[in-house]
Amino acid sequence: MRAGASGWLASGLVACVLAACGGGDEKPPAPRPVLVAHPHGASALAADAFPGEVRARQESALSFRVGGNLVRRLVDVGDTVRGGQVLAELDPGDLRLQAEAARAQAGAATAELQRAAAERARYETLVADQLISRSAYDQANTAYRAAAGQAEAARAQLDVARNQAGYAQLRAPRDGVIATRQAEAGQVVGAGQVVFTLAGDGGREIVIALPEARIRDYRVGQPALVELWNAPGERLPARIREIAPAADPQARTYAARVALAADAAQAVELGQSARVYLQDARNDNALRVPLSALQRRNGSGAAVWVVDPSTRRLRLASVRTGAYGEDGVPVLSGLSASDWIVTAGGHLLREGQVVAPVDRENRPVALAAKR
Repeated sequence: MRAGASGWLASGLVACVLAACGGGDEKPPAPRPVLVAHPHGASALAADAFPGEVRARQESALSFRVGGNLVRRLVDVGDTVRGGQVLAELDPGDLRLQAEAARAQAGAATAELQRAAAERARYETLVADQLISRSAYDQANTAYRAAAGQAEAARAQLDVARNQAGYAQLRAPRDGVIATRQAEAGQVVGAGQVVFTLAGDGGREIVIALPEARIRDYRVGQPALVELWNAPGERLPARIREIAPAADPQARTYAARVALAADAAQAVELGQSARVYLQDARNDNALRVPLSALQRRNGSGAAVWVVDPSTRRLRLASVRTGAYGEDGVPVLSGLSASDWIVTAGGHLLREGQVVAPVDRENRPVALAAKR
């Protein structure tokens, strides 16, 4: 029994020695590939992106000032028009009859005024010769004044009727493009009913909605960048021109208009979809990092993994951040523009770990300080 036990112990010792010798030949694990990038400047990465639509700065809903039967429509959607151009016409028959009636009433009132004037002149001579009483002359003078008022009212009614006859033609108030059409020939339209929408030539803007929670982060005149959905990667300069003073009661957002620069306005068309990038007004000069780069340090505070260019080892750097955006956050302190940060997968890393930096195309990155 003792001999068997001794043999078993000797075999175990030999196995342990061999295992120890074999462990000395194991290779250290290969460096883990990590996606790295420099923090972006404020001009390179916008804080917030808002969807919007290209609209004209001046949009006019055009309608007739009188009602009637629409007999002619002279323009269509997309047509370019000039100020004063006739766009549509109503049946002028009734309006012309009203103008003729007003003209007849004005003629009758003028004739009555002439009769009253002659009567007053005759009474004035008779009262001077004391052939009639003063009260009779006063009555003639009062009748003249009443006739003069009626004649003036009749002339005003004639002017109104003439204007209404002219209102049978709908004219463009300014140069622009017909954006919408809401009535057709043969349709009876009422006074004030919209027939066309005219998009003026006075500039192009992007209409967006700003969130109620962050409305104080934006201001009129703040720079913006506009990216058309049919031209990704190409950003046009713009500025916030207008922010509504009250929120929409249903959406609880504030309507805003972003005006394109004069040269950039030539590159857009009405109705195009666009994305507007706005910077946080309080952090215009801050560096920005993607949200995926942020880590929690000891359960509190934000941090990012920074790669040492010489040793390729990781260190967790504490940072102070600003207001979070949709895909990024401004870093107010703790980083410099030359730092290489890990932008994804930080929860799998540890302090001092050696890594293999790569870019988004999975190509090795030669770490060097950013100049």
